[in-house]
Amino acid sequence: MLISPTKDNLNKIVILNPKGGCGKSTLATNLAVCYAKRGPAPAIMDFDPQGSTMAWLERRPVGLPTIHGIAAFKKTMQATRSWQLRIPSETRNVIIDSPAGLNHDDLREITRDATTILVPVMPSSMDIHAASRCVADLLLVARVDRNERKLAVVANRTRRNTKSFGKLMRFLDSLGIPIIAVLRDSQNFVHAAEQGIGLHEMQPSRVGPDLQQLDRIASWLDGWAERRKASINVTSIRRQAFSKVSFLRKPQAESS
Repeated sequence: MLISPTKDNLNKIVILNPKGGCGKSTLATNLAVCYAKRGPAPAIMDFDPQGSTMAWLERRPVGLPTIHGIAAFKKTMQATRSWQLRIPSETRNVIIDSPAGLNHDDLREITRDATTILVPVMPSSMDIHAASRCVADLLLVARVDRNERKLAVVANRTRRNTKSFGKLMRFLDSLGIPIIAVLRDSQNFVHAAEQGIGLHEMQPSRVGPDLQQLDRIASWLDGWAERRKASINVTSIRRQAFSKVSFLRKPQAESS
């Protein structure tokens, strides 16, 4: 399903939730704008057959920071799949907007080599149930290791001081996975989507609280290299400890 070049400095962010309408495309486009304003130009890879992210890019006004768009949901006989999904050499951040209803094989493939996996969750019983299954599949089917600390949750379209919000936060807390941001149910995201822009390109006084949460997400994403390094060190220490234990137990087995 997903073929992309392997680059040690490429931050591959997969936004994933099997349920449609949970805000994957909204999160993807706003993160892309955040990275575009910093530079170099990021890439968005849209696997959703609805093509929401690509449609947003088509509405994007000329003159704004560049974002590379890859319509991964389209397949053509005119080029190889690897060529169609190629990522510009200067790109350092690629955002994967995944489709709803992934089967297990596609789930494993789309998360392969991901540096970060973000799961947006909305405060409804159906969304919480879908998110629970999604996280379980990531851990058990895609074999995402909690110790790698590349899996995080974003609470989306929330209204504080409501029962649904409290229920959502209790559920997310029970997962033992970082909740890196709480995005409110704001028309700012709707207006930005309609114009082909991101909140970072709107009047700051209008979107201040929302920008704070988006910046929290970006800040967490920026730490992917340090998390990977720490995970490698922990894995190495555990292997050494296991080897020592095995070595110490071997003579006892032979003597018996």
